Amino acid sequence: MSILGTRVVRTEDPVFLTRGATYTDDLTDERLTGALHLTLVRSPLAHATITSIDTSAALDSPGVVAVVTGADLDIAPALLFPGANKAMTRPFLATDRVRFVGEPVAAVLTEEFYQGEDAAELVDVEYEPLPVVIDPLAAANDETLLFPEAGTNTAAAYGHDSEPDADFFAGCEVVVTRDLVNQRLAAAPLETRAASAFWEGDHLTVYMSNQNAQGGRDEVAGWLGLDKDKVRVILPDVGGGFGAKIGSDPEFALVAWLARQQGRPVRWNESRSENMTGMVQGRAQRQTVTIGGSRDGRVTHYRLDVVQDLGAYPRLGTFLPMFTRMMAPGTYDIANVDSRARAVVTNTTSIAAYRGAGRPEATAAIERAMDLFAAEIGMDPAQVRRLNVVAPEKFPFQTKGGVEYDSGEYAKALDLALAESGYERLRAEQKARRERGDVRQLGIGVSSYVEITGGGAYAEDASVQVHPDGTVTVLTGTSPHGQGHATAWAMLASEQLGIAIDKITVKHGDTDLVPRGGGTMGSRSLQTGGVAVHQASGELVDLAKQRAAELLEASVDDLELDPANAAITVAGVPGKSVTLAELASREELKVDTTWDGQKPTFPFGAHVCVVEVDTESGKVTVERIVAVDDAGPILNPLLCDGQRHGGIAQGIAQALLEEVMYDEEGQPLTGTFADYGIPSAAELPSFDLVEMTTPTPVNPMGYKGIGEAGTIGSTPATQSAVIDALSHLGVTHIDMPLTPLRVWEAIQEASK
Repeated sequence: MSILGTRVVRTEDPVFLTRGATYTDDLTDERLTGALHLTLVRSPLAHATITSIDTSAALDSPGVVAVVTGADLDIAPALLFPGANKAMTRPFLATDRVRFVGEPVAAVLTEEFYQGEDAAELVDVEYEPLPVVIDPLAAANDETLLFPEAGTNTAAAYGHDSEPDADFFAGCEVVVTRDLVNQRLAAAPLETRAASAFWEGDHLTVYMSNQNAQGGRDEVAGWLGLDKDKVRVILPDVGGGFGAKIGSDPEFALVAWLARQQGRPVRWNESRSENMTGMVQGRAQRQTVTIGGSRDGRVTHYRLDVVQDLGAYPRLGTFLPMFTRMMAPGTYDIANVDSRARAVVTNTTSIAAYRGAGRPEATAAIERAMDLFAAEIGMDPAQVRRLNVVAPEKFPFQTKGGVEYDSGEYAKALDLALAESGYERLRAEQKARRERGDVRQLGIGVSSYVEITGGGAYAEDASVQVHPDGTVTVLTGTSPHGQGHATAWAMLASEQLGIAIDKITVKHGDTDLVPRGGGTMGSRSLQTGGVAVHQASGELVDLAKQRAAELLEASVDDLELDPANAAITVAGVPGKSVTLAELASREELKVDTTWDGQKPTFPFGAHVCVVEVDTESGKVTVERIVAVDDAGPILNPLLCDGQRHGGIAQGIAQALLEEVMYDEEGQPLTGTFADYGIPSAAELPSFDLVEMTTPTPVNPMGYKGIGEAGTIGSTPATQSAVIDALSHLGVTHIDMPLTPLRVWEAIQEASK
């Protein structure tokens, strides 16, 4: 029986549940002995010129070793995303101007951690306030410029080569348009950002909390002007990332620079409030959807206009509209699709990836558009979707978003979700409640989604080695932070080698050990890193057969693996065999390989959300979520379900609770967990997970990504359900998050 597809308990968990994880701030590496502690002086204003910085009082504070300002640094300001406007660079410490609350202005180094905060408060910085722009639509007007030398707040524009066709919707019987808000979210990982650095001669070692050691190394090396071979990045246990820990932060390079300047190791670990104001955030799109078609439910035209808020300095958020445009048509076979996007800077925290990174934004837009279209023509929203999804016989399907979907059965996924939810029964109950005028009204929301996984990062490296004692070491370029790669990759190797998973050790996140790798992001790991491990294990068996042929005096073609004994045997000759361990004792038995799928994959699914809405208070209660998430064959259902659970929870949270907010002066209003609406178990139902398997032809295992599916399908389904519950009262739209206040206000407005 194959181990693949079985619920293998995570091998990582005993350590996490007993000794506990070792995060960057927990490190006891003796090379960090005597490390100085970094505390950053951060701007209290969203936009201002710096007129003076006085560090004298701080220097006299107990335990202070140094106070460094931007004038002391010899690191050039960095363009944090290569495709952005070249004038929009970020200094490692602000010198002339600050552009968001929390921007680092000075660095205080102390002997003890607790001394830093007191000393930082003594750094006297004089500011001259400047006009603040928070709204990305206002920023696009260029009335208040964050970078006067750029002459614009637009960092990048997509699809603006020509004016939109004024007659685009001319042949449509029905056209509906709506402005949407896909609000700004905080990643809020339980482990905040942290880094430690030390030098040994001209070689730098940096520990960091990150999703990609190799990418982090390359960025730090580039910022410091170092050969990347002289930089080693090591990732200890990482307490959550959700996309916000892709690549390095400028603070990591600053830690390394300070360690070199002081000739001593330096450690940095930010507070929760610093994390909520300084770490990159996600989403933050303003969208306009326009959808057109015929009254029989056929959608023929769709236009999506996006204004992407980038925050103060362009980062990976600059690229997010590309994913949004790419996935604009969703699961639908729409003949005419037009999209354009503009990415602008504002006096807020920078935007980068957050679980789904551009794809949830696309799905939220097209699914809201489908609901609006269905309401306009008076058709059931599930039926409108069924009429317009891509038919299975059309795959591979070239979309009007410019990509080729690999495989899918979108109507089947939708039908499974509807059947599992008891859709017709729910509609009947909803009708009865409306007729009775119940205070608690029922809402049913439906979403159909497709996403892109492994986009732009199709290749991954892996190494598998069998040791003379029969144990195995797997090296991988992926970098887990909760996904369970140690278990999953051991399962893949075990399947090929016949060696138990408790004898297989998976190593990652050390650039000296694994110099090449793509990290973990974009739901890429299994379809790239996992397939690479499987390929390497198979190649190792082939190598073992070649080595065994001479020993066993047999042709390679007559040899086979005996998985029960992890041995190479001669077919049909009992007892004539040699174990992999014995072969390893004679000569190193190791294989390095690279898997390159050359294409992304396109997981898909359908979600149905059932809510109750108290029409007197606006409170929403999620009663059920039914999720069909098809990511091809399932390697380990336990790990797969965990990814789905986490994604669904975050998707519901976006729909109902979470939003990073600023006042008109750019002051953060959600700087702690007391202010930011992260859900607890009390706000979430049990999830009904429905299985469906459609393999991809892109890799031999048929695997697609699952890590972000939940956030993509559940958010529009939940938003739709709330609006559906109130549609008979005249409510047609509520922007996310659908908090009790917003829901109540929508009810009151509709009743006027």
